[in-house]
Amino acid sequence: MKTDIEIAREARLLPIGDVASQINIPSDVLEPYGKHIAKVPYTLIDNDKAKAHKLVLVTAITPTKAGIGKTTVSIGLALGLNKIGQRAVLALREPSLGPCFGMKGGAAGGGYAQVLPMDKINLHFTGDFHAVTTAHNMITALMDNYIYQHREEGFALKETLWKRVLDVNDRNLRRIFTGCGSKTDGVLSESGFDITPASEIMAILCLATDEDDLRRRIGNILLGIKTDGTPFTVRDMGVEGAICVLLRDAINPNLVQTTENTPAFIHGGPFANIAHGCNTVIATRMALTYGDWCITEAGFGADLGAEKFFDIKCRRTGLQPVLTVLVATTQGLKLHGGVDVADIKKPNAEGLKAGFKNMDLHIRNLQKFGQTVVVCFNRYAFDTDEEMQLVADHCAELGVGFAQNSAFTDGGEGAVPLARLVAKTAEENPSRPLTYLYDAGDTIKEKITKVSEGYYGAGRTVFTKAAEKMIARAESLGMAHYPVCIAKTQYSFSDDPKLYGVPENFTFTIRDLVLNAGAEMLVAIAGDIMRMPGLPRHPQAEVIDIVNGQIEGLS
Repeated sequence: MKTDIEIAREARLLPIGDVASQINIPSDVLEPYGKHIAKVPYTLIDNDKAKAHKLVLVTAITPTKAGIGKTTVSIGLALGLNKIGQRAVLALREPSLGPCFGMKGGAAGGGYAQVLPMDKINLHFTGDFHAVTTAHNMITALMDNYIYQHREEGFALKETLWKRVLDVNDRNLRRIFTGCGSKTDGVLSESGFDITPASEIMAILCLATDEDDLRRRIGNILLGIKTDGTPFTVRDMGVEGAICVLLRDAINPNLVQTTENTPAFIHGGPFANIAHGCNTVIATRMALTYGDWCITEAGFGADLGAEKFFDIKCRRTGLQPVLTVLVATTQGLKLHGGVDVADIKKPNAEGLKAGFKNMDLHIRNLQKFGQTVVVCFNRYAFDTDEEMQLVADHCAELGVGFAQNSAFTDGGEGAVPLARLVAKTAEENPSRPLTYLYDAGDTIKEKITKVSEGYYGAGRTVFTKAAEKMIARAESLGMAHYPVCIAKTQYSFSDDPKLYGVPENFTFTIRDLVLNAGAEMLVAIAGDIMRMPGLPRHPQAEVIDIVNGQIEGLS
């Protein structure tokens, strides 16, 4: 089998204007970024058309460190739907440079189910990540300058809540001191860096519906608490317009194509373990405007991305998926069935069956939202027919639709069974109107507990003193009605990455709360999760290179 990047190089790409014309977007409205990428004005969204078309969410069981293949399945499903005569458009997240050069490699799908040009998408793309990074750090610089320039007037923050971001995994920057040196070097203060996908600016970009909403949300960003106990916001500095200028291009979604020239909007890139993990509302509505089907995904397992997709993104926008696809692999099932990670590629029927508990809990959880669920078996070369049949039989016992997917090796043809299942299920047994895990009027603790105990399966939820303090502050500032965005490990239902399968009666610890007043959500930090990841012992950067003018090592 050829590598992802070899397949990508051999694909015959259409000019981006031709890709746009497939879905009736006129080429003269595009802002091209080379031959095969373009920005599309968000003003082309037609909400009436969008509401009339079908939205499908792709999520997964709890992943392994190598992932489960949601993006490959999402792309494959779009290819498969087009193979059977349906007009499907993708709406996906942008990759982050952190994982690309860290542990995971690229994030543009794989094999014959990729979005292209994969090297540009995985690297600087249209500069959206850089715009978010710059906008975030511009706010920090303006805040520090405001404090410096007004300190003689008695202005000061007794608590600073805004830090810096960088789209690089750099553990050394988690905690820093700034303003060191002479008086003219600024005011000495403690700060730190999160990775750009965790930036509140990224969340705002992904949840904003238009430029006016973007401006409003940026103005509401809470930067700190003044010495008199009142909040200090971006609007207090009068710079929300300047920050919108930096995001003027970034707000428009990016149009690319798949290995089979299917249109795909790729826009926004929050992580689901430390942020809300969904692509932009704008890109989703754009795909729904121009496709009869919009295929989208939410990051990591259904305990993270899918829960936030429903409780945050859908709650705020009225989006209603017609069904949800749950992706499973033999590797993931075996890992969560107690098989050692070194052996999860080997046949092991008992380990596979033991892992059904993890899949079943995800199915039940998704059904709590009123979702009709179908299971996609994402097939790898080492999988056996016998093991695939075990999964199929188990899904039949549950009364849940099942289809295999081999789009990685076979492109759209390999996803036709899944596409037919999705189309048939959407017609005959669509999801009910969405219900949510908690009500907006619940207390902050009640919301977190309903997710941690009612969805993850925790035995009890505890809050540190730091978390209690921030919860009280959120309530005093009128933020108690916001949805909660729990930041936790992606490798377990619990806050312990080593508790595989379906842990029971565990204690779920909330150690802090981040107040995202602009994004209008509360980020609850659970366990030891870090919003600035570190690099592994052997980062992917060690194999990324330019050889004979071609980029190698992206996968």
